[in-house]
Amino acid sequence: MKKVLDIDVIMQNAYVASEEFKMLDQIQVDKVVKAVYKASFAKRIELAKLAHEETKLGNWKDKTFKNVIATHFVYEDIKNLKTVGVISEDDEKGISEIATPLGPILAITPITNPTSTALFKILISLKTRNTIVIIPHGAARKSTIEAARICYEAALSEVSPLNCIQWIKRSTREEVLDLMSHKKTALILATGSVSLVRAANKSGTPTIGVGPGNVPVFFGKTADIKLGVEQIVKSKTFDNGTVCASEQALVLQEYNASEVMDEFKMHNSYFLNKEEIKKLEDFAFNKELKVMNVQVIGQPATKIAKLAGFNVPEDTSLLIAKLDEVGIKSPLSLEILAPILALYIVKDFKEAIEKCKEINKHGGLGHTVSIFSNNNEKIKYFASVMNAGRVLVNTPSSQGALGGLYNNLQPSLTLACGTGGKNITTDNISARHLLNIQRIAWRRETKCFEHFDNGMLLNEKINLKQLEEECLKNSNTLN
Repeated sequence: MKKVLDIDVIMQNAYVASEEFKMLDQIQVDKVVKAVYKASFAKRIELAKLAHEETKLGNWKDKTFKNVIATHFVYEDIKNLKTVGVISEDDEKGISEIATPLGPILAITPITNPTSTALFKILISLKTRNTIVIIPHGAARKSTIEAARICYEAALSEVSPLNCIQWIKRSTREEVLDLMSHKKTALILATGSVSLVRAANKSGTPTIGVGPGNVPVFFGKTADIKLGVEQIVKSKTFDNGTVCASEQALVLQEYNASEVMDEFKMHNSYFLNKEEIKKLEDFAFNKELKVMNVQVIGQPATKIAKLAGFNVPEDTSLLIAKLDEVGIKSPLSLEILAPILALYIVKDFKEAIEKCKEINKHGGLGHTVSIFSNNNEKIKYFASVMNAGRVLVNTPSSQGALGGLYNNLQPSLTLACGTGGKNITTDNISARHLLNIQRIAWRRETKCFEHFDNGMLLNEKINLKQLEEECLKNSNTLN
């Protein structure tokens, strides 16, 4: 008989632990976080190898670097953040802010970044005195649980309460939905498929989810082509393209397209013919389900080509398909987490912008876009017309979007997509998003209030125009 999760016990344990966690002061919390950081950072290589061995996605060296971002970069970013008690006081405005934890957090982790996402979510949860329950992807269960176990033992070596970190070894879809909607679940941190994030959003529990990425990358007239191609190859081959912020489509203008393509060939990129494009489309994407084929995710270019039914040189880095259309009829134009790039050649800047917007709308709204240019005005215009939380300039998109290495974006393994991706924010999610902020508002009578006529305030027949004129007059008097 199949064992059934006792969801009430799991969440009650998380709730009791969260009540104990509230009693810790900032010094105690920071000791816990430091201990967890040191333990998980020390196991970064071991966990990366375990994740690669279990999932067969990407490669362990790049997964190690993901673990470094999730531990070292994130720790350095949050270690001095105030998350307990009074965190700010503004005497002039009479406002004091107090940080309080949310309560038990349900964290869902993906197959593409199993250990790094778990380590990251644990660190930011503990920093904010929130207990965490982790639901690993079924195909990355072993490595995710091992990451959680390492963190839990380190947390208990300090003053953390029992059950501050829990994990679910096995669960059905119904059990996951019950955990999401449980009355003691304070927040869901959902990383995974579109359907999973939608389910979290519909659960009735506050959710920080992330949308898919379909990242267009545009080469402008002033682009350093050698640098641009080098950065894109570095990004799109990083862990075999498993970062959702990796580039998905090149948009080139006619005048420099040949030069850019020649440079990609210098980096062992393979340009597909029409027959090969058709074979790759049929293999890489399930048109009925409108999702990428799991067999293609995180695999090297040579293996993908072989599975699709054609051969490429053994040193091939990327597979590039020149396309005309965007959308389901041309599935290589959609998000595929593998070393595959779509290519579009357009006439001019205006047409390039429209093509990037079209790509962005097909499965990437709110996420990330990329531009290679040295014209600040064009860069700002590009950013202003694109619906993206991250606009990356002259940067490898995968590593750049995660933050902390090529820019000062907040280091994160959860990249929110704003309303375009049905998220509440466009931020790189971190510890500050896991706090309730209480505000003490000390009595302050405003200058405008002091100059109002009390009779006017109490007059029910007052009209807005009169009130506006009175405010303006008082404001001029005060100035």
